[in-house]
Amino acid sequence: MSRGLVVIAVCMILLSVAGLAQTPNVIARADASFDRWSGTFSFSDYQAQLLQALALYQEALPAINSSALQTRSHVLNRLAQGYFELGMAYLTDRNEQDEAYGKGKDYALASLRLNPAFGEAEKDSFRAALGSASDVVAVFWYANNLGRYINFHLLTAMSGGMKDVQASFERAIELDPTYLGGAPWRSLGSFLARVPPFMGGSQGDAQLAFANAATIDSTFIENYVDGAEYIAKPAKDWGHFCNQISIALAAGANQETMAAWPLYNALALQRAQDLVAEHPCGD
Repeated sequence: MSRGLVVIAVCMILLSVAGLAQTPNVIARADASFDRWSGTFSFSDYQAQLLQALALYQEALPAINSSALQTRSHVLNRLAQGYFELGMAYLTDRNEQDEAYGKGKDYALASLRLNPAFGEAEKDSFRAALGSASDVVAVFWYANNLGRYINFHLLTAMSGGMKDVQASFERAIELDPTYLGGAPWRSLGSFLARVPPFMGGSQGDAQLAFANAATIDSTFIENYVDGAEYIAKPAKDWGHFCNQISIALAAGANQETMAAWPLYNALALQRAQDLVAEHPCGD
């Protein structure tokens, strides 16, 4: 090897080592940008923070050592969650939403595949592999992203995507029903309430799922808004509708409750206000 090539090789090694050394700092910066609990939360301002966090996580990902499974899982899961939240909370263009949920789905699946047992079982089928999945975060965000993604991809929905979403939420419940304020129950309820009965939907099971989520965490306002919008409103059960909306609005007036889940409670409170504007509830 010529002297010039040796110098180039050494430089490349040094740059690689420098990149690896910077990775923990990049992830720490991403975590700080992703944080929505420290300080005063502003829904409009948080979009820029979320975009910065996603960019930093993506920057860090290629430099993570292949043996650092916990770190890689953390970054992949944050990317899966972040892209879902970006698409759900901020994006309005359908193509951009489709892209965000697709990325979130793929990052979550990459996180699941860090588990060799999952990867091996997946050779048979995704749902067969779910029994080997042990990371509730990856399972949950895969389900959430896929659930939105199939709205843009009917063939994926009809060729097993719908069943994969439900199976993933059910597996998340098995792993940790308390995750994110009862999110596995809440998301399963939302899915069951909006899917036609011939495809597995059930209003009764959905209402029970919302109740389970509310029991787990009464500060997550979406538990009540989902019940009002997806159960009471279609049934024209205005008594139950107004009861759930009243609970949501009262929770939204409590600063401590809003601060418990800043992003999601801000979204849920706006939904509650929009719903009661459509159907006012008497005193």
